Amino acid sequence: MRKTHQINLGYAFLAAAAVLMFQAWWQDHRAVEQIPYSEFEKLLASDAIAEVRVSERFLEGRLRSPRSDGRERFVTTRVDPGFAAHLREHDVVFAGEIESTLLRDLLSWLLPVLFFVAIWAFAIRRMAERQGFGGLMAIGKSSAKVYVERTTGVSFDDVAGVDDAKAELQEIVDFLRDPKRYGRLGARIPKGVLLVGPPGTGKTLLARAVAGQAGVPFFSISGSEFVEMFVGVGAARVRDLFERARQTAPSIIFIDELDALGRARGAGMLGGHDEKEQTLNQLLSELDGFDPSTGIVLLAATNRPEILDPALLRAGRFDRQVLVDRPDRRGRVQILKVHARKVTLDDRVVLDDVAALTPGFTGADLANLVNEAALLATRRGADAVAAADFTSAIERIVAGIEKRSRVMNADERRAVACHEMGHALVAAALPGMDPVHKVSIIPRGIGALGYTIQRPTEDRFLMSRRNLEHKMAVLMGGRAAEDLVLGEISTGAADDLDKVTEIARLMTMRYGMVRDVGQVVYDEAHAPFLGEGLAFRPAQRAHSEATAREIDLAVKALVDAAFVQARSLLEARRALLERGIAALLERETLTAADFPFQDAS
Repeated sequence: MRKTHQINLGYAFLAAAAVLMFQAWWQDHRAVEQIPYSEFEKLLASDAIAEVRVSERFLEGRLRSPRSDGRERFVTTRVDPGFAAHLREHDVVFAGEIESTLLRDLLSWLLPVLFFVAIWAFAIRRMAERQGFGGLMAIGKSSAKVYVERTTGVSFDDVAGVDDAKAELQEIVDFLRDPKRYGRLGARIPKGVLLVGPPGTGKTLLARAVAGQAGVPFFSISGSEFVEMFVGVGAARVRDLFERARQTAPSIIFIDELDALGRARGAGMLGGHDEKEQTLNQLLSELDGFDPSTGIVLLAATNRPEILDPALLRAGRFDRQVLVDRPDRRGRVQILKVHARKVTLDDRVVLDDVAALTPGFTGADLANLVNEAALLATRRGADAVAAADFTSAIERIVAGIEKRSRVMNADERRAVACHEMGHALVAAALPGMDPVHKVSIIPRGIGALGYTIQRPTEDRFLMSRRNLEHKMAVLMGGRAAEDLVLGEISTGAADDLDKVTEIARLMTMRYGMVRDVGQVVYDEAHAPFLGEGLAFRPAQRAHSEATAREIDLAVKALVDAAFVQARSLLEARRALLERGIAALLERETLTAADFPFQDAS
């Protein structure tokens, strides 16, 4: 309040000074009479002028006696004497007039200055944006990338396949709709809800659906928007964001990619002076400071919960963690129905069959699948999207684009056909394996010269040692067929060997499935949602050289056993393998209806 009074008092002084200056100028202007030059000559001839001050353009003086209106000072503009004498002969009243050049003079000085200042400001701003400084004048504001939506237009009906997560968030919606009724028994709503799960599972969409279902403003910002070069800027933006949310309560604050902001402290080289740590400290303070009864709920999303700071996840801050996982088969059907509303489907399309071919697909993957199928149907000029379009779209996403321009010689085509038919026959021969859906020798993607697709009959969440051994045998079926039919092996099994070795190492080092090595975990924990390939593997192992040798021998034994099992299965079905290779070379693509794979058992 004191600062406001000081500002108002300063404005009052400026206004008073301006009034006094205007009053002095007005009084001085009223005391001086502007007269024509011809009248000045008459006054001069009648000796009525007491004194004159001569300038380059003006004559200013004082009369000997005041006029009737009380004025005794005058001013006139000088006129050329020769021209004035000529006018005087004809008794003409004449006066000088000077053209005002003030505006022209000001513009001639100001325009170049303003032009160069504008160029300088533009260059400085662009340089600051490229360096990541942001606008210096808005350095403490929550930047314009905070998206505020009064109505998101998304409800729980638009989110499918995550029924458990929606049930967890339903009470958040009930609280935002009526905070007083919800807290009648003394319960309080969680301050923060953390949505965790793999990328593309719909965490952001679910957060927007909560705001849309509750009908409250939705503040959305990415965690990286808080991180700036200058220390303290991120903390100021956190304060500004929560202040804006308080002004529109009840409301929802959604921070996407929380791991960019909430990484565990103490791991950096700069320690407590790191800008990220200062921003995280301010976020923790805001979580402790605001009262959830005011109607502000903080939602955040991350796919790396293992690196978040423990202080951020404790009770009283992010009280609840909601898993948004990959959907199961029933969930995939629901997601496909949501996205299929926007396309024209053929009456013979069964979405349950499409869902069966997409195990492990996220919501984003399924949305892309429907779009790809619609594009394929549009290219071939169809009136509706057929089941074949969905199958082709799945192959395009999983294996890549068809490379029909890639020409292989006869030996290479036979080797690829032998390889893929070996996968298909081993999968058909082993009990409990997913049935073969399609086999093709058409090149796809970067390095796939052929592919074999299996149709899962159900989602599996637990794998036994027998299941893993059978899976390894199917992967080794391609190389076993090459060795059996061609008498030599090729580089086509490189990807299969990589997958088989990874399974064998997991069985040995993490699952404890090898008796000689023991039921001990020798492998480090990996990121739960980003996949095994992105996991960090330490350079130094925690076990001895002797144990490492036992692990290597166990892995080799598992891979060799899978190869022997696949080769023996193919030897028993040699005639069927030869017929399958011939059919594949002739038609390039076979389905379960074209070739009786299941007869191999």
